[in-house]
Amino acid sequence: MRAVIDQLPGSKIREVANAGLGRSDVLAFWFGESDEVTPAFVREAAQKSIADGETFYAHNLGLPELREALARYTSALHGPVAAGRIAVTSSGVNALMLAMQALAGHGDEVVAVVPVWPNLTAQPEILGATVRRVPLKVEGGAWRLDLPALLAAITPRTKVLIVNAPNNPTGWTLERAEQQAILEHCRRTGTWIVADEVYERVYFREGARCAPSFLDVAGADDRLVVVHSFSKSFLMTGWRLGWMVAPEPLVAALGKLIEFNTSCAPVFVQRAGLAALAGADEFVPGLIGRLKHCRDTLLPQLGALPGVSVASPEGGMYAFFRVAGQDDSLAFAKHLVTEVGLGLAPGAAFGPEAEGWLRWCFASRDPQRLTDGVKRLSRAIGL
Repeated sequence: MRAVIDQLPGSKIREVANAGLGRSDVLAFWFGESDEVTPAFVREAAQKSIADGETFYAHNLGLPELREALARYTSALHGPVAAGRIAVTSSGVNALMLAMQALAGHGDEVVAVVPVWPNLTAQPEILGATVRRVPLKVEGGAWRLDLPALLAAITPRTKVLIVNAPNNPTGWTLERAEQQAILEHCRRTGTWIVADEVYERVYFREGARCAPSFLDVAGADDRLVVVHSFSKSFLMTGWRLGWMVAPEPLVAALGKLIEFNTSCAPVFVQRAGLAALAGADEFVPGLIGRLKHCRDTLLPQLGALPGVSVASPEGGMYAFFRVAGQDDSLAFAKHLVTEVGLGLAPGAAFGPEAEGWLRWCFASRDPQRLTDGVKRLSRAIGL
């Protein structure tokens, strides 16, 4: 076994979840998914596809009709994007790994904005690249980008910049002016940008259909790969379907990599994706409204607890907070499970920059569960 694989840390979120296995009394908010099931019209499309016998291989880059639908969907949000720039993948995380395989290798330098979902920094390390971490700043409980520090970290040696916004776990979101500055700097250094924008529709700014995207400021030939997933905005976490937007010459190379990784996404899953896109205008705003209600239910109650520092996120589905005096997030998260039956993700799972923090996924069908969870947290900290 390669040493880098042997040395990969296990999931600290799974470690906390394992402490609650078999307990029906645990309120679980540790994983990054809603407890709502996939919409019936999406499930029915997959069932019909299977019944019709669509159980064979498909094109590496995805069904042509799905690529066309994704191009229309993306163009409606960000301006014209051709279907030739779309690659369908077997999940968002698969898309991220494909991007890394295409762009970074042994000895290369990759810069990542952190804290972030650990897969994003583990992937280039698995491939032998060196990851330089640029931390967000905490101001009044909210996380902010240190733009001068980030630009200083990106040099001509930097092959890839990884940025996830809206961010998991912090809820931090890039502003368009920041994206423009980053893009212009990366053009000068020749650096590829891999933008994980899977939470772009989970965005709560009044009047906005989605969060700012690098697609809003970049050209078709820029060194930019934008990664998306059906998981968050369409309640399809278990389906494992995603897509990428990239320059057309890179898409051809990605098709070869898909062949050597997964060959293709299952056709019946792609049919489900087509149904999700067809119903997006009706379904997605309702989902975002429910998530906003969950956020607005949880955040004031959390913020009212003495010793708790938290800011309301503009994007994503997480409250990221800390409790005074609780500096070991893994130990505290395990304590919350075993003592009061509250399941949260430890900040340490997202890197040392997030140690002492906790992530609470507020995507819940029943907002009362969030209120009950706050009561359990209050008991745990002796209030």
